[in-house]
Amino acid sequence: FTLIELLVVVTIVGLLAGIAVVNVLGAQRKAAENVLKADLALMRQGIDNFYADKQRYPSSLEELVEAKYMRKIPVDPITKSADTWVPVTEEIDFDGGGFGGGFGGAFDSFDTPSGPGISDVRSGAEGETLDGVPYGEL
Repeated sequence: FTLIELLVVVTIVGLLAGIAVVNVLGAQRKAAENVLKADLALMRQGIDNFYADKQRYPSSLEELVEAKYMRKIPVDPITKSADTWVPVTEEIDFDGGGFGGGFGGAFDSFDTPSGPGISDVRSGAEGETLDGVPYGEL
């Protein structure tokens, strides 16, 4: 081999290695975003199941774990922390009149839930996805 052939081969190998590194880093970020979306979906499903069973939203994410709707609070794959989830609270305020009318007052004493609760959860990570959507809006 001549020196020029050797330099050409090394240059080509270097370019291919650079392209591979860029693709691997993009794949890791895409995987982390997919895990984030899956974690958010599971937590939201736990919140919905909690609400369906108890007729109120949980007061904290820890309450979902204590009530066995989740095994543990997942780690945000973007921030690498379980403490960066941003709970979205919603005030539950029913009129308090029960079902009453037409039932002869049989359901007037029905205890309807009230008070704040977590109705949704968002990521506290800063930045955007590869699609340009802010992490906090997923």
